[in-house]
Amino acid sequence: MDDFRRRFLDLAMRVQALRFGEFTLKSGRSSPYFFNAGRFDSGAALAMLADCYADAIDAAIAPATFDLLFGPAYKGIPLASALACGYARRGRDLPLAFNRKEAKAHGEGGSLIGAALAGRRVLIVDDVITAGTAIREALDLIRAAGGTPAAIVIALDREEVVDADAVPRRSAAQAVAAEHGLPVIAVATLSDLLAFAGENPELVAERERLVAYRKRYGCQRG
Repeated sequence: MDDFRRRFLDLAMRVQALRFGEFTLKSGRSSPYFFNAGRFDSGAALAMLADCYADAIDAAIAPATFDLLFGPAYKGIPLASALACGYARRGRDLPLAFNRKEAKAHGEGGSLIGAALAGRRVLIVDDVITAGTAIREALDLIRAAGGTPAAIVIALDREEVVDADAVPRRSAAQAVAAEHGLPVIAVATLSDLLAFAGENPELVAERERLVAYRKRYGCQRG
């Protein structure tokens, strides 16, 4: 496993962004684990998280692929902001933009805040892709503002199908990548979590339940 994946999973465990137990997801499925990026709620945690994001991005695509960061409301906003600061510490000063959930009729108006998107190659920064709805909305906003979506980066890919009966068994991330022809980069995946659990004596007991969940809801990988 890449070092940044292990660092991310270790950090997620320490701040309780990643927890194990019995959790009912929005989909109604009962999951043996739950990921909540809102628990990266301190400056130190966000700085470490940003480094993991940046390492994952740099390992996957060339720097010239993108020249602006975009954070979809709501969780994408602090994530993209932290990543912008992380890249600045590395000597790359990237413009940043994000959206409001509801367009503003007064002041500067509109639904977009921050740097102009026109003519920019945009990297979308979010926590997860569950059904893909928020990402598709972000893609529409970016294109309408004259930007070109370049790639999507998320913290955790659950590698989980939206429809367990669909053929092929695509995850939401795979569906978005195929639909829009964009790379979707994950800092870590369920496969990484399984490897991490196998290495960690405290998590070995959780691994069997994770494997069973992936067998039932996992997508086709590779």
